[in-house]
Amino acid sequence: MYWSKTLIPTMKETPDGAEIPSHVLMLRAGLIAQVMAGAYTYLPLGLRSLQKATQMVREEMNRAGAVELLMSSLCPISLYEQTNRVETFGDVLIKTQLPRGGKKISVVLCPTHEEEITDLVSRYVSSYRQLPITLYQIQTKFRNEERPRFGVLRTSEFIMKDAYSFHTTLESLDETYKKMYDAYCKIFQRCGLPFLPVEAESGPIGGDASHEFMIPSPNGEDKIVHCEACGYAANIEKAEIGSNYEYQPPGTITFKPMMEFDTPNAHTVEQLCKAYNVKPTKLIKTLIYVADYPKSNGSMQPIAVLIRGDHEANENKIKRVLNATKLELADAKTVETVTGAPVGFAGPAELAQQIPIYADYAVIGITNAVVGANKAGKHFVNVNPFRTPKGDWTPDKIDHFRNAVDGDACPRCSATMKIREAIEVGHVFKLGTKYSDCLNAKFLDADETQKTIIMGCYGIGVNRIIAGLIETSYDDAGMIWPVNLAPYEVVICPMKVFDEQSMKLADELAQYLQTHGQIDCLIDDRDQRPGVKFKDIDLIGFPLRIVIGDKGLAEGNIETKWRWEKETTMIPINQAAETIIQWIKTERNTSERFSNRTKK
Repeated sequence: MYWSKTLIPTMKETPDGAEIPSHVLMLRAGLIAQVMAGAYTYLPLGLRSLQKATQMVREEMNRAGAVELLMSSLCPISLYEQTNRVETFGDVLIKTQLPRGGKKISVVLCPTHEEEITDLVSRYVSSYRQLPITLYQIQTKFRNEERPRFGVLRTSEFIMKDAYSFHTTLESLDETYKKMYDAYCKIFQRCGLPFLPVEAESGPIGGDASHEFMIPSPNGEDKIVHCEACGYAANIEKAEIGSNYEYQPPGTITFKPMMEFDTPNAHTVEQLCKAYNVKPTKLIKTLIYVADYPKSNGSMQPIAVLIRGDHEANENKIKRVLNATKLELADAKTVETVTGAPVGFAGPAELAQQIPIYADYAVIGITNAVVGANKAGKHFVNVNPFRTPKGDWTPDKIDHFRNAVDGDACPRCSATMKIREAIEVGHVFKLGTKYSDCLNAKFLDADETQKTIIMGCYGIGVNRIIAGLIETSYDDAGMIWPVNLAPYEVVICPMKVFDEQSMKLADELAQYLQTHGQIDCLIDDRDQRPGVKFKDIDLIGFPLRIVIGDKGLAEGNIETKWRWEKETTMIPINQAAETIIQWIKTERNTSERFSNRTKK
């Protein structure tokens, strides 16, 4: 392929609205073009890399025993109503009505395909002899992102590989889950991604066990907790916390008299700390929730959750400890009924109503704390749960109810954990029977009884592979591609495009590499100065650059340079083709040169 015969609209300046390296570089290098907020056209170079990522995903899924199909992006809304996900997705779900035969048919653009695939299997799989089976597709998905940003990392339209497995037993699900987990590791290794598998919540998908595959990056929108000592990793929603809170037995604490003080304009932690010189580590936030936990007799009942002032509550952990199916912050009226005060002045001591109090472990380590006084414009200071003979408040349950923070103890080895930003590129779930129950997906077992199919779900954001790689592999000059993902593996750059000998050598070399090594080659046949050519080549990040110049030709050599190396290497023309084929084939299999680029 000649550079002049394809479409590569490179730009010198940073485009307006581009915020992070992958977005900037994909636009500047001519990989993508914006259609509207959250929607992009993949230009020839971007599409080539996207297709390579897609092919590696497809190869590893096939190798793991999954079977490919292709489902419709359009789905009747009734399927989502059966699984109660219309409300769960909210405005993210793109809904419309199609006028057909004088009627209006309500449909959705699928953000995921659990409903459609489960409905399909419910109609065509009826016996245990047909299970297990894993079906997958690589398909365009749609979500109404209200704030699309960061280029292709957060869009309304995206390409996803989603797989779904169907089983008769949990043991069978575990086997497939392990196969998919291992396949994901192989995919991301082949793509050159510095990924990290982390324990995760299942979110709106539902289900039980789950892992996310994350790319640590300063521009990631997700946060993960990582222990470098033992390797434990989890996202913030799921991360467990070791027991490193500073608890002192009552006999070792000097209690001060509890006192009330005026705080008329302090409704938030920030306002209280700023106006009254209170340290957030000495403040206890009292959050009033309503939840339908077992002791609530099926109704939404108020509870108090106590969190240290500098911590954030983790609602997933609260729900798990309570065994609640629903949990939400109480409205202002409920807060005032329970506490006797407007929002912003709740505290565990002297509540207007007796409700269950759930305290985070870190709260128990606070001596002489500041809390809301359950009166408008008032707070208490010197509040303690273990004051004798009776505490100022008594916890009904002590557990982990907060998000992990930098410096927390690892729950596995007690070493210090770190918070890292990351980009999610993949997610695997053990769904159980959430969708098969709703959509009546059953099978006839060997004992002639009807049983519900057990499911797993496995997704990869294919677009995110490309953007995630760029976020972790670029320099001041531009992107740095590994061979397996590069739009072209080799760019051949004749310095004099009107010189017959130079162009003949470029054409013959490219033809040989493509024919005998199946190597993707691009010939830069533009009539431009060397500096202009080299800047564009480095911006796009082709792994291997071949330069054909007068001096080299005179000496019987051509110049080679790997994108991530400073030095060039001269190789004899008569050995060039076989040498380059060997280099590229080795790099495809090992990525050794690319992986070692940061170690030099």
